Amino acid sequence: MYSQKEETSLKNQVENKNPDIDQYKVLEVNKDASIKEIEKTYEEKTTQLTETLKKEIVPEKKAEAEQKLLQVQKAFQVLSDQESKKIYDESGVEPTMEYKLLRPDIFYIHLTKFSPTTVDELFRVTTKVDKGSTLNTLIFDLRDNIGGTIDGLPYFLGPFIGNDQYAYQFYHQGAKEDFKTKIGWLPSMVRYKKVVVMINKNTQSSAEVMASVIKKYNVGILIGETSRGWGTVEKVFELKQQIDPNEKYSAFLVHSVTLREDGQPIEGRGVEPLIKLSDKDWDKQLMNYYHYEPLVSAIGEIL
Repeated sequence: MYSQKEETSLKNQVENKNPDIDQYKVLEVNKDASIKEIEKTYEEKTTQLTETLKKEIVPEKKAEAEQKLLQVQKAFQVLSDQESKKIYDESGVEPTMEYKLLRPDIFYIHLTKFSPTTVDELFRVTTKVDKGSTLNTLIFDLRDNIGGTIDGLPYFLGPFIGNDQYAYQFYHQGAKEDFKTKIGWLPSMVRYKKVVVMINKNTQSSAEVMASVIKKYNVGILIGETSRGWGTVEKVFELKQQIDPNEKYSAFLVHSVTLREDGQPIEGRGVEPLIKLSDKDWDKQLMNYYHYEPLVSAIGEIL
């Protein structure tokens, strides 16, 4: 049973909003601060917090400084990009991607969850580095991805497997339902000839579905550890008969389960990587696929 407050909280989570945290206050800058001012403040704070971490010996205070550093990094991620800052100012929606150029030819994206804005983010982020002819390798990190809205997956998966492709299935009361991609390749994505997708035991829900599709279509090498195995699809159902005159309740129920590439439910099983990082020779296994040492080194640095 979901109260109105819990339903609102779920909606904010799906849309990647956190009304309890003001990222401007975290970074201690004004809302009209320029990107340069935000960058300068961020550098000062990270330097100060890093020095504190080096000197601090009390475990509780060290943990507090580490948490503060993570919060500052998150605030910078939200406010340092002009488009991301604009979206946050207008709707409170925070970005779902962290990204950086690891090498001139290797781009890294860490997707932390799926939200209604994630497809637009993918387009914006990949367009930023879509220049020259050197960049051709993508590391797409789904580790610790908590999932989120699955409705956007037919659009998000299109740039990876093409338009109008059978992507994934739901299983509901004895019947399977197919979902096909709704868009095709992004011009900013076709340059990536070598793709690695990282997963771990905390990769769950929609992220597991994506990992399974990547594995099914063999468009990237799945590396890491077996995902969490949270393969249910939930929905909030309105209740016509209320149990409390002072509170409106709804029912939050599982109505389907997602299926992985072999037709088995993800729930309780997870998605298995092609290369397990627990294997001592994972680097050699990856070399067998791509024969590219800089990619192996980049994965090692991320780990």
